[in-house]
Formats: sequence, structure tokens, C-alpha cells
Amino acid sequence: MTNEQEDALYDFLDSTKEPFTLKDAAFACKSVDSARMGHLKGEIADIFISRRIVFPVNNTKWLSRYGYFYDSKFIISPSRLELVNGILIAGHRCVPFANPFVMPHDYHFFWKDKEIESTTTEGAPEEFYPFFSIFGEEYAPQYIARDNSENEMAFNQIPGEDPNEVSIKTLDMRKVYRESFFEPGDMFLVTIRDWKNAAFDLQRIKKDFYPQAKLEQWQKNAEAAFFRSFESVGPTLTTEVQIAWSYYFGGEEIKSLPAYSLETLLFEKTDKICITAFGLESRFWFAGKEIPDYNQIEGLRTQTDETPIERMLISHNIPISEYVIQAYVKDALFRNDTNIKSIAERIAPPSYNLNLWNQDFLSAYIVNEINDTAHRYSIFKDQKTGPVRQQAAELHTAVITLAARLSKGEIDRSLLPKHTFIVLSQIQVYCAGILEDIDIESIPTEVELNAIENSMENMIDIFEELRELIDKSREHFRRNNIFLVKDDTDKKKSVRTIQLSIGGTDIWRRINIPVKIKLSELKKIILVAFKWSGLLGYRWFFEYSKDPSFKNDNLNLLESKTISALVSLCINEFTFEYGRHWTVKIIIQPCTDTNVDKIICAAGEGASPPETIEGPLRLRRFVNALSCDNVNEKAIAEKELGADFNSQSFNIDECNKILGSI
Repeated sequence: MTNEQEDALYDFLDSTKEPFTLKDAAFACKSVDSARMGHLKGEIADIFISRRIVFPVNNTKWLSRYGYFYDSKFIISPSRLELVNGILIAGHRCVPFANPFVMPHDYHFFWKDKEIESTTTEGAPEEFYPFFSIFGEEYAPQYIARDNSENEMAFNQIPGEDPNEVSIKTLDMRKVYRESFFEPGDMFLVTIRDWKNAAFDLQRIKKDFYPQAKLEQWQKNAEAAFFRSFESVGPTLTTEVQIAWSYYFGGEEIKSLPAYSLETLLFEKTDKICITAFGLESRFWFAGKEIPDYNQIEGLRTQTDETPIERMLISHNIPISEYVIQAYVKDALFRNDTNIKSIAERIAPPSYNLNLWNQDFLSAYIVNEINDTAHRYSIFKDQKTGPVRQQAAELHTAVITLAARLSKGEIDRSLLPKHTFIVLSQIQVYCAGILEDIDIESIPTEVELNAIENSMENMIDIFEELRELIDKSREHFRRNNIFLVKDDTDKKKSVRTIQLSIGGTDIWRRINIPVKIKLSELKKIILVAFKWSGLLGYRWFFEYSKDPSFKNDNLNLLESKTISALVSLCINEFTFEYGRHWTVKIIIQPCTDTNVDKIICAAGEGASPPETIEGPLRLRRFVNALSCDNVNEKAIAEKELGADFNSQSFNIDECNKILGSI
């Protein structure tokens, strides 16, 4: 699909209210560019399925986001900060009811049929991040940076560090608040005025306007809709897409009023949904549970109607488009190195083991692309973008090479760093996006190039750190395979390392234990490691075990099992669920410490959470409240956590002293 066709497709979706077919969408694309007509319907379906930007109606028809949300109403609850300053920050407030391709600072709001004027508000970036967190905490700085060019330059000045102050576009609400006698707790009922241009009408409603019982029922329906979305479409490409699909699964029960505002639901009311790590990003997920990792790198495209070269590469788990291959060819011209074998090995590294026929097929494709591109290519025009493309291509090759090695099973997957394949996929998609988008004829601005280069440096650092962790894991795996064939008296064989991670948090402990320990004893170790009393109910959960004796409801039989028995059955991962709100993921690893002869904690991070707190989401809210200016919220947090609670602190000596008493 050409850029012109893709633009036409999105214009079509922004103006089509009724269900439509792929033929309808393809006709809209054809009207601006008739290229690739043989593949157009398939490529459109590919975009719909991979990006989740439309909803299915039946086997032949689709419904656009505009068609689903155009007549909806929703709630915005202004914060005290906004009321005190007479402003309203659009931020994430209109998700999922706003056109996702319009930035929040370009929204338009109307009060009594007159557009509300905008103003600017200055402050430290962290003051504004909470208003963009539904997009993902990692993306909040980007939304603020894109508000204006001054912010963008300020964020790019020192990569990885926030500027001291930024300025964002806000609504001047002083007249509205004054005219409507707006009080803390009051809300705005919002109606979509113009989907394509993200325009909205505001109407004030009192804080007690909706019956509490109906709001509680809406919350239950919304939670059920989110759960169905998680189970049906997974973490998706963005949090915003996740939320749109949750409203789709919830239907009129959550799309209609009465309702809480989305941020009130997610950050104040529910304890069943929380923001969870998803590789380099975050998504909403079941509270206390991790998002499962991939089994290999997964690109953005699902390739429903691939070209022959794409189909061949995807069959070898190389999820790239023709445009990425063409970028590699341009990179070769920029390098002045058009050796066909060299280019082919950058696209499909030798570790993928392409057979001779596929190697020849790829080489022939590259030759054709060089012949087609060389006469149009100008190295002088490519001086600014060429180095960026080259860096992206080198990182892309490094990522897919590492992924190929890991996919061969050279290392026990339980030893890999958390979300290894998700992180690799995200870096691969990022690099592929740069390779597809960089155009010699349309050179990015200096600010845009600086932003790409800074982001690329960050990706390289992340990749190098991940590769270093993987190398350490490979060394542990190699050592473990060596000592497994040694004499039974080898002390290493009688000791294992267990990694304990509390779901939905960054709190973990790494403890060396004898393999003869039973699960009943492991339970005591877990409780001690996290300073829990053991008064709450618990259960073990073995998701992947095929052994019938590992039924999750047979507690007595389970607790007689030893760590050694689990290892012999290749059970390296399982879960300890404590109370209604806490989940501990357990990974059994090799132990490389030859001097271990007792239970000892080797490492850990994060303060133990009080078991009385209702899960990771509540914990995060209380921790944030400790550093906020709201005296009441801070007092409640100190009561729940303790006045001296430090979420980052972990005393390994204290932990070992308690473990020594077991």
C-alpha cells in the first residue's frame, strides 16, 4: 500500500458511519492511487487485523471507530489543580471517544455552542504526566513534547532527562467554571460534535447526578468488558486501542450513561485492572498478573495477503515488508557496497538457515531492487537521512539475529530476562518503521532528525543491556548443563535458585534453596521473603504441567512435591496466589554459587508490600500519594504503608536474618 492509499484509507474511515466491506475501502484507496490493486484488499485487511483500528460486524463487513462512537457521550472529571487554575487539560480525557490520529492539543471544546479559548500553562513535566498516563506512562513525555516545538527541543536537549519546565496548551475555563457555579466533584457531560476534527460539547452535571448503585453496576460491566478484551485481542498495539476494544466488547452497557470517567474507573475505583509492564511499554491488564511473553519476534504486520518475498521471509519468522527490504537496498547504495550476499545476510542473517532456493529468490529480488533504485538514488540528497537509516538497519539486523538464536532453544526460556521477545519485537517494529518511513525526497526537519537519533540511541542502549543479560543467562545455562552430568555429590546439583516476583510490581527476590525443599516449605520462604503473615488463603497454580498429580485444587498432594520433583518434570515456572490480591510468579533457575549450603537471599529489589493492601494497583496509588501535596491522601497512604515506607528500599541482610530462622 502506498502512502497516498493509506492516507485515503484513514480519510475513508473518518467519514464512514455505516458498516462497509473491504471492496468499499479498496475503492476509496483506488480513487487516489491505483497501484498494487492485486494486493490492496488483502493489505487493507492486514491493517485492520494487525492494528485493530476497526471492529468486525460479520464475516464480510467492518465498522469504523467513527461509526461506533460518533453518537456517544462520556464524562470528564476536572481535578483540583484544574479548578484552582481555571483550566482543563484535554490529555487522555477523551479516550476512546476521540479520533486517535488527532493530538490532544488539537482538540476543540465548546460551551453553549461557542468554542472555548485556549491558553498555556507552565510547569514541571511531572505535573502534567498524570493527565496523559492512559496513553501509557512511557508515552506521556512524547505527548507533552509534541504539544509545541519549544517543548520538543527542550526534551531533545538532554536525551533521557526531563526539562525543568514545559508549557502546554490548556482550555481557559475561568468563565465556564464561574458561569456554571462549578464545584469540586462536579463533572462535564461530553458529547462528540465532530469526530474527524475531535470537537466536543461540554455540559456541567452535579457530582451526585447519577445514582451510586447504577455507577457501581456500570463499573462491573466495564471491568467485565476489559477482561473480555484482554482475553480476546490481548495487549494490542497501544493502550488506546485496548480501551477502544473494551468499549466495543462492553457495548451499550458501558458506552451509555450513567458512567464514571475513564480515569476515575482505572485510577480510583477498580482494583481488578492495572497498568502492567509490556516490554518497553505498558498496557492495562488483569491486576496482579503479567502479560505473557511471545515465543518469537512478532512484527506489526500479520501478512494476510503477502507478496511472495514477504511470504517467504515470514515463513522463516522474519516479519518485514517489502518497504524494509527496499530500505536495506538504499542503505547499501548509501554505503557504496552493493554486494548482493552482504545485503541478503543483513536482511535474513545466516542463523535463519534459508535454503538455496530461498537464498536465490531473495538475491534476485535484491538485484531487481538495485536496478530499479540506483538510477533514481542520489547520495547527496541522502546525506542527512542516510546515517539514520544505516543505524536503524544495523540495529534491525542485530535484533532479528539474536531472536533467531534464541528461537532455536539454545537456552532455557525460564532463564531469559522478562519479556525478552516482546522487547525484541518492539525494537524490531520501531526499526522497521524508521526504515519504511525515511524518504530521500522528503527529508525530516532538524528537530525530527534529532528526536529520531536520540530515540535510536535509547533503543541501542536497551538492546545492548538486554543482550548482556541474555549472555549472562546463556552462561548460567551452559554451567547448569555441565554440572547436571557431574557426580551426584556435586553440591550445585542439590541447590537451585528461585526467582520470586510479585505480579504487577517491580518487587522481586532471588533465593538459593536446597532442591529437597517441599512446596509446603517454599510457602514459608515466600511469606518470610515478603514479610507476610500467612493468615490469608493461598493456592498453587501450575499452568503448563501435563502431570495429573499437579492439579491446582489438590493442595495436600501438591505441597508434598519437592523442587527436585518439579525440575525432573521440566516444571520451571508456576504461581503462588496469596489472598485475593497478590500473585507471586516463581521461576526455578540453576544455582551458580558453589558455597551455598543453606537458604539464602542472593538479590532483590523493592520494599515488601503490606498484605493488607488490596493488590498492586492500590499499592501504586498509596506510594504515589506519599509524595503528593494532598494532605489527606498522604495521611491515608502513611497509615496503610507506614510513615517510613520507602518503595525502593530492600535490606538483604534483614531478609537473610529472617530466612535463617526457618
